[in-house]
Amino acid sequence: MKSLTTLAQALPLALAAGAARAQDLPGGPAVRQLNLHGAATRIASEQAWLHWFMLITCVVIFVLVFSVMFYSIWKHRKSVGAKPANFHESVTVEVVWTLIPFIIVILMALPATKVLVAAKDTSNADITIKATGYQWKWGYDYLNGEGAGVSFLSTLDASHRELSNDGGAKAAALPNDYLFKVDNPVVVPVGKKVRVITTANDVIHAWGVPAFGVKQDAIPGFVRDTWFRSEKTGDFYGNCYELCGKEHAYMPIHVKVVSAQEYTAWVGEQKKKLAAKQDDPNKTWQLTDIVARGEKVYAANCAACHQANGKGAGPIKALDGSAVVLDADKSKQIHILLNGVNAMPAWKQLSDTDIAAVISYTKNNWSNKTGQVVQPAEVLAQRGK
Repeated sequence: MKSLTTLAQALPLALAAGAARAQDLPGGPAVRQLNLHGAATRIASEQAWLHWFMLITCVVIFVLVFSVMFYSIWKHRKSVGAKPANFHESVTVEVVWTLIPFIIVILMALPATKVLVAAKDTSNADITIKATGYQWKWGYDYLNGEGAGVSFLSTLDASHRELSNDGGAKAAALPNDYLFKVDNPVVVPVGKKVRVITTANDVIHAWGVPAFGVKQDAIPGFVRDTWFRSEKTGDFYGNCYELCGKEHAYMPIHVKVVSAQEYTAWVGEQKKKLAAKQDDPNKTWQLTDIVARGEKVYAANCAACHQANGKGAGPIKALDGSAVVLDADKSKQIHILLNGVNAMPAWKQLSDTDIAAVISYTKNNWSNKTGQVVQPAEVLAQRGK
């Protein structure tokens, strides 16, 4: 009876969630989508054409072969007096049933090879971006072309994670881009060839955007690459396509395609932000200042697992009252953030100041009132150990 009551309570929430998601996301998934995603690149268009060409070819072959087979079974059945032919070997039959499949395979292989070769040709790119998979976010580094030097992390919007953690209680309020909104989308100019180099920091991830016809594994210790040239401006979405851990569902990809003028303006803004964030690792911070910065770093990177209250959940250890956090030996916590431990990933991608700030925040928040301050120089000294 209790299980039936629970089901009765959950059913309206599920229906509300379905109603809330009953809208297409431009550049992303569509409601009851059966076909491939709408193409924004020539490669994606050719992949869609190839998909239908192969499907129709296979259906035609299926219909013809089975039609002949069933016709032969029916026409030459014993009940109507059909007599089986008695012969051995036929050069004509051998040639025909070898030549026809050979021609079919060639006709299917030629366009497939053309699309595959084009999809792997990453030469002469206008912009090169390295996409690094982390548990569980993406890091982007603009390596070549306009925007070279721009670097940032792209993380699922915290409000969307809260909606997911809520278990559907606020299903009616789910936004159209639920679990696709990120804090820092990838921005590229329309009509430019963008090479994407993929790798990973911990486990295997995969970077892909269906509208671009792109999906490439990101493997630790290896480098793979792919490319796209968007013919449309707008927002386009994808996900991590490898089952990379318990937060796999929270690694969205958001690519924003803009005009050349808008892209130039965006690059200028990003470089100003990067210049402002370049902290002197030898700077000595006061407790209140570094804790305030650490609160922002924690909210953006740590709260999803350890929770805003620092209590953790399931296998995620609590930071509130943690022996490592309270320990007077600050090097222990610095080592964990730099190198990871168990399910905790390494956070070397954060700056020395950000790591020092978030550690100082955890040491002086909730019931943790140690008064300890970790300086960026202490983090820098432990890098590479």
